[in-house]
Amino acid sequence: LADDYTIAIVTHNMQQAARVSDKTAFMYLGELVEFDETNRIFTSPRDRRTQDYITGRFG
Repeated sequence: LADDYTIAIVTHNMQQAARVSDKTAFMYLGELVEFDETNRIFTSPRDRRTQDYITGRFG
């Protein structure tokens, strides 16, 4: 199915995003902060705001 279709999921559930996504975008106040492979976003985000959100420092 993933080979034939693109599905966009909008969620605040980090576990779900990590489980079902190949790529992840992090947006904050309408700004696209970071977009990358899901594994990279969750293991070594490039932007401090992304890191703060996924570690529960805000949000």
